Amino acid sequence: MLLWEVRLKWPKEKEFKPFVPPSPSSLPKAAPPKTYRRTRKWSRRLLYLAVGLGATYEFDQHFCYASLTRSARTFWLSLVVATDYKINFRAHPWLYDSIQDLHLRNAERLFDLLRTNGGLYLKIGQAIAMQSAILPPEFQKMFSKMFDDAPQNDWKDAEKVIIEDFGKTPEELFGVSFSGEPGKGVMERTARASASVAQVHWARLANGDEVAVKIQKREIAQQVGWDLWTFKVVTRIYTWWFDLPLYSLVPYISERLLLETDFVNEADNAERMGQLIAGESRLRGRVYIPKVYRELSSHRVMTAEWIEGVRLWDKETLTRPWQGGWRQGSPGCRGTPLDPPNRQKIAEIIREHPLKEHLKPERDSWKGPNGKGGLGVSLKDCMQTMVDLFSAQMFLWGLCHCDPHPGNIFIRRLPSGKPELVLIDHGLYVHMQPEFRHQYSLFWKSLMTFDNKTIGEIVRSWGINNPDVFASATLMRPYTGGDNSTSAGIKRTMSKQEQRERSYEMQQQMQKGIREVLADEKKWPRELIFIGRNMRIVQGNNQYLGAPVNRIKIMGGWASRSLVDSPDLSYRERLVNLGRHVLFRFVLFGSDVVFYGSKVAQFFGRKQNLEDDMEASMKKVAVDMGFELNHSVFEG
Repeated sequence: MLLWEVRLKWPKEKEFKPFVPPSPSSLPKAAPPKTYRRTRKWSRRLLYLAVGLGATYEFDQHFCYASLTRSARTFWLSLVVATDYKINFRAHPWLYDSIQDLHLRNAERLFDLLRTNGGLYLKIGQAIAMQSAILPPEFQKMFSKMFDDAPQNDWKDAEKVIIEDFGKTPEELFGVSFSGEPGKGVMERTARASASVAQVHWARLANGDEVAVKIQKREIAQQVGWDLWTFKVVTRIYTWWFDLPLYSLVPYISERLLLETDFVNEADNAERMGQLIAGESRLRGRVYIPKVYRELSSHRVMTAEWIEGVRLWDKETLTRPWQGGWRQGSPGCRGTPLDPPNRQKIAEIIREHPLKEHLKPERDSWKGPNGKGGLGVSLKDCMQTMVDLFSAQMFLWGLCHCDPHPGNIFIRRLPSGKPELVLIDHGLYVHMQPEFRHQYSLFWKSLMTFDNKTIGEIVRSWGINNPDVFASATLMRPYTGGDNSTSAGIKRTMSKQEQRERSYEMQQQMQKGIREVLADEKKWPRELIFIGRNMRIVQGNNQYLGAPVNRIKIMGGWASRSLVDSPDLSYRERLVNLGRHVLFRFVLFGSDVVFYGSKVAQFFGRKQNLEDDMEASMKKVAVDMGFELNHSVFEG
């Protein structure tokens, strides 16, 4: 067919049909509507969780004093710190430039946690700070701030504690008036001092006695159980995580901290210590323990005699010339009554400053007209009394005050011109069993005579595998009478690598040293934790005052003499020990030669004292063991 013959075929027009809706029966079955069941289920769960967490948080804040929040915060930060060290504690940390940066970051984290949580956490932080010389320098610098005063609670909270414990208002209990009512005593509602668990208010009772009213912060009773439980759990995890034998020490530490929040226990310790001092002729008249008012005390409130004195850390006021009159003592010495305040002035202060009143009179006339006078006492006499006191506690009585920092020690001047040491804050004590006390005394005596056989026997009976390390830690100076196995071992293991790797090796060696000291956890005497703290603070006090006394000799003398005076030993044992003590006194002569040689050098211009020399030697030994000592922490 030819192309032009092709005919175009047009489509036929379709017939128009109107639209008719389909019948329901002809339609397919309808799909079920989307319900989003999973989304709604998880939304409800999240809503319930948010409401539950919100309700728990509000309940915790209003009824539990944030105990749950503080515990959760502790667990989270502990996990972060532990993970950080697990990942980065190596010669070349993955996320830090050096191990020092790792320490600094985690020191800041822990410090912020302890300050934020407050309460018993501050007490734990202060305990760490007093032992921080064995921690990295980054922790030392950060934890030195732990001794700053804690914020005080509002008077309404303190008043509630008194009402809850006694069922009486402060006015009814102490017989005081806050409006200056005649015939009644007065009391300051603004605290004179505030610490981690309590604050102290001044009051003058109606009978004229001036007292310090120590009131526990209201939240502590609720928080202490949670805080100690959290401490136990975290320590248990760290013991497993870092393979350090620490958890076995936790029950004893927790018990001591719990007792420190019980003011009846503190009152018992204070009265017992006062009785022991009164019965010891070598300390009677040199040491004073404030009187406790039992009828005005409870588990959360302790009322004791108010002390006017100079803190041990105020060297200038201690030594400046006395301007208080011949044969006169400073206010309150030997418990003499204090001069009454001016009632008219008190009424005026109450009227003008009802909530910020400072009613206690300033008794500083002994400073003279220009206010530049001092107690005029000898620092040597002060430190002699202090070392005698704590040596008697450790070696003779077995009842040891374990918080003798300068803030807990006042000095007053007696009419004779001699110092009187006043010891306060008796909450943290260690009770030593007679057998352990005798061993500890013999251990100290053996240190002075280089009796390595006896030292080894005693130390190993305590479950310690490294006598050299423990002997050096006890003396607070390198022990040179042993076999030097520790130093030799360190020199064998230390390689001459770059600084980062050497720092890592040193700190690995430190962990090994801790394991050796705590080799047998069941035998290790728990009392050594706090006894070591006591000696560390006493040594720091002596060093701070310029090492006016031979601390090692005094403590060695008490250790030897206690084996003669101890009533727990038989007469035969005491007689044998007496003969040995006489010989021991000749041995101590060598210690005097070293001490007075150091004093002569100081006289001719040498700035360092004997404690400084021992500290420098300890630092050299400690660096090889992975520690870095720093006494500025104590001074802070």
